[in-house]
Amino acid sequence: MAAAAHLTWAAVAVLALFGGGHPAAAQDAAAGRAKAAACSVCHGPLGLSTQPDAPNLAGQPVLYIATQLRAYRSGARKHEVMAVMAKPLSDDDIQNLAAWFNSIRVEASAP
Repeated sequence: MAAAAHLTWAAVAVLALFGGGHPAAAQDAAAGRAKAAACSVCHGPLGLSTQPDAPNLAGQPVLYIATQLRAYRSGARKHEVMAVMAKPLSDDDIQNLAAWFNSIRVEASAP
């Protein structure tokens, strides 16, 4: 029984750490799509890069996108353009952008 209690608390801790049940984790892909208009110059309207030095964002995991945007916003990750783009983003904006790009389906096939 003690092991089950530890497992439950571990699950709660993971959810708290990664945003499960947290108000900032409310993800609205439609709001993210609207906010992503500024991103489309480099990352394309559907998250498929139009620039050789910009990554594709379509289909990326929410956690990855949100973590990277927070790192650009805080200055922990350096990039001249992304620092400017991420600085004004709220936590909700970041979660919504992450939800939008994650919702775009990408298919790959072997040659």
